[in-house]
Amino acid sequence: MMPVSPGSTAPVPAAPTALVLRGRRLDAAHPGVMAIVNRTPDSFYGGNRHANLDDARRAVDTALEQGADIIDIGGVRAGQEGERVDADEEIRRVVPFLEWVRGAHPDAVLSLDTWRCEVALAAGADCVDLVNDTWAGHDPDLVHVAARLGAGYVVSHTGGLPPRTDPVDVAYGDDPLDVVRDVLRTLADGAAAAEAAGIPRERVLVDPTLDFGKTTAHSLQVLRCTADVVALGHPVLQAISRKDFVGETLDLLADDRLEGSLGATAVAAWLGAAVFRSHDVRATRRVLDMVATIRGDRPPLRAERGTAAVAGTPPAGVAGT
Repeated sequence: MMPVSPGSTAPVPAAPTALVLRGRRLDAAHPGVMAIVNRTPDSFYGGNRHANLDDARRAVDTALEQGADIIDIGGVRAGQEGERVDADEEIRRVVPFLEWVRGAHPDAVLSLDTWRCEVALAAGADCVDLVNDTWAGHDPDLVHVAARLGAGYVVSHTGGLPPRTDPVDVAYGDDPLDVVRDVLRTLADGAAAAEAAGIPRERVLVDPTLDFGKTTAHSLQVLRCTADVVALGHPVLQAISRKDFVGETLDLLADDRLEGSLGATAVAAWLGAAVFRSHDVRATRRVLDMVATIRGDRPPLRAERGTAAVAGTPPAGVAGT
């Protein structure tokens, strides 16, 4: 066996830049889980269709119980399938619900998933801690509304596609890394614009926005380069959960994409992403805590095995050798 020499351990990638919202800090020791609660009847994943009010309320309660740090509430399906939803209908779906969540869970960090400034204005400062602009500034006023509300802001990358447009024959160049260069340029410019609008740096979250304006090959390449996105110096959001690039990689429908999503989540967390948008809060929370501990950013909750205090008495539920 070859001896292990000093310095032979592979370096741990850079720690994530912290996101600070509503007095809560999401960082290397505690990466954030953003729970998805869609007030829609047609979400691509059947397990997250919460058009029914009581069902949506239970989803929020459960997400917080399972360790969610942020609740992301949206009223429009991202892709082009499904019904047309105008601003008035989007407001009807999300604003009263945000008000209920704030009343029921006053300390919860609330995110509004929208591309329309009128929806964010209708929700108001009391109910919005983060504006998740999923369509890359399609409404140029939205970032200024977020600043006026005192909210954080998500800068996304969609390859220039307008809202609810699914990618078809999208190309960024002959070099597979061209898509990464476009992502980095777009996110850097968007983050600078958000800061210029008055949003503090620690509230500007950048999202490479996998699947949006991207083929599966594009999304996989961008995911591999998460560390380059982290190097921009802003907290990074990865929205991986049950997406099509996971499904196509494994040839699975949305209902069967949990393990693939968690595998991709572990890789992105190791590379320094700070927040993960997820349909599966408990599983994602456990994966992130495990990765943070392996990275050395979070101590294990227990480290008793093999110590004198417990010699010969394995803790309950721990298998012996």
